Amino acid sequence: MSEPRLEIDLAAFRHNVTTLAELAAPARTMLAVKANAYGHGLVPLARAALEAGAESRAVLEVPTGLTLRDAGITVPLFAWLLGPHTDYAAAVTAGIDLGVSARWQVEAIAAVASPERKARLHLKIDTGLHRNGARPEDWPDLVSVALAAEREGRVEIVGLWSHLADASPEDDAEALSRFHDAVSVAAALGCRPQLLHLAASSAGIRMPEARLDVVRFGIAAYGISPFDDRSARELGLRPVMAMRAPVVKVVDGIATVGLGNGDGIQAPAVGSASVAIGGRRYPILTLDIDSMTLDVSAGVVAVGEDATVFGPGDSGEAGPEDWARWADTIGDEIVARAGERLPSVYLG
Repeated sequence: MSEPRLEIDLAAFRHNVTTLAELAAPARTMLAVKANAYGHGLVPLARAALEAGAESRAVLEVPTGLTLRDAGITVPLFAWLLGPHTDYAAAVTAGIDLGVSARWQVEAIAAVASPERKARLHLKIDTGLHRNGARPEDWPDLVSVALAAEREGRVEIVGLWSHLADASPEDDAEALSRFHDAVSVAAALGCRPQLLHLAASSAGIRMPEARLDVVRFGIAAYGISPFDDRSARELGLRPVMAMRAPVVKVVDGIATVGLGNGDGIQAPAVGSASVAIGGRRYPILTLDIDSMTLDVSAGVVAVGEDATVFGPGDSGEAGPEDWARWADTIGDEIVARAGERLPSVYLG
């Protein structure tokens, strides 16, 4: 009997990265591997992205970047979730690019950098998402303190960047305008960065004018659409993760599968979701921490058969996007939570 597992299709992932890189060109592709590559496995996916043409990685946090450096990943890495206790010295030594939003971050980083080991900075302007980034009134001061550290030979201003809210095309167009205004302010102060970057998966696909020098592709590379009105398949992308486990018991038309909400399966899906066995879907009856039961009275199911909670859809099973709809969430959460406990098997 097989074991509960995630199957990660590296060939599908490489296809997605290549597809997105070709779409974004001539902009470069940065591949987001935050949250353990959205639950798919940090190091294997970072390596597969390199094979598929992604030139850099967005790691979110410095420790993730250090893990990749320890694994021999030498491409540019970009971290921007920075706090007072971040190990800036380790980040600078490892050559990790740092996305900064405030004067104190620049000062803390410059204090551990040197002309022999310069820190690589990307200055962030808040264009409306309000997650982080300097407010417009604070932007000139952030640029000025970074320029002063650059003149001292301690830092190099590599890029200017921001996040889009992706609330609507109109909101994103306004945010793009704010970004260009901030770039003009920085230029007037003497800032000449190598890179400008703004777009992630959503704008990288539907907003060519926002691609600039780099697109930070995230969930789209894992085969999940960033849109409500277009599926990944409609975008030419393939789901990368499948969740499978064997049927462990069948009694009176009820089958038990050893997967539950402890494996990231969303409880609100009970009553609407289905699991595939032998190419046929069966509704979920109950969901516990480690198991679920299915109504299999309409078919013939045997102990030991694989049940597919979600997958690429090749055999009629639901995909992560279906589960996101059933559970009233986003596909990112479906796959990221699935990767917290189950072992992964890498295919392709």
